[in-house]
Parts: sequence; C-alpha cells; structure tokens
Amino acid sequence: MAAVKSKSASRKAPWRKANPKAKSKTSRKLTPEQKAAAKARAKKAGRPYPNLVDNMAVAKTANTRKRKA
Repeated sequence: MAAVKSKSASRKAPWRKANPKAKSKTSRKLTPEQKAAAKARAKKAGRPYPNLVDNMAVAKTANTRKRKA
C-alpha cells in the first residue's frame, strides 16, 4: 500500500523559500490590529512573541477578508 503524501509535505517551509519578487517597491507592514492578533496567537501557543508563521497566518486572513469584500 503506497503512502499518501499530505499537502504540507510537498511544500517547502516558508523560511526555506526564496523571497518573492516584489510587485511594488514597498513592503506591506502589519497593522497594529494584526500585530495584536499575531501576538495573541503566539501567546495561545505558549510563545513569548510572534514568529514568521503567526505573522503569515494573520496577514493571510486579512488578505482573504479583503478579497471576499
């Protein structure tokens, strides 16, 4: 019986990927509300401060909300 690969197994970790090509010269910063959400997410996971994954998750939820509207 062949092993089934999960979706996340085939993807590279964010810290192993090259930086994406900038569409514009400015980077997008997290808003104070997003920073608070990332910090709360980190605290819930037992970390003292947010890491890359927390920041990416918060930024992604903001982008999906923007697209739905």
